[in-house]
Amino acid sequence: MSSLTQGVLVTIIGEAVLQDRLIHLLTKLGVSGYTIIPAQGAGSHGRRMGDMAGYNTNIEIKTIVAPETSDQLLENLKPLQSNHALIAFRQAVEGLFD
Repeated sequence: MSSLTQGVLVTIIGEAVLQDRLIHLLTKLGVSGYTIIPAQGAGSHGRRMGDMAGYNTNIEIKTIVAPETSDQLLENLKPLQSNHALIAFRQAVEGLFD
C-alpha cells in the first residue's frame, strides 16, 4: 500500500498542569496537530485517578510528526521530568495522515 504516509507517533503522558507548556512546545516545533485526552492509571509517581479537576490528574497527548521533529520533541521534554510526572515514547506509524 504505497498510498500510506509514514511518520512517527509521539505519545506524552504527564501531569495535567503541563498542558499549556506542552502545547506551546508542540507549536514552537511546528506540529500541525495533536490529540489530548484525560488519562488515569498508576506508575512510579503513584496513582493518578483524576478525581478532582487539575489535581492529581494526567493527560495523554498524541501527535504524528517527522522523525527529526520527534527527536527534538523528546529532547525538549527531558527537563520537565525533573519536577513533574511525565513519560514519552515514539513509534513508527503509517496511515492516512499528512
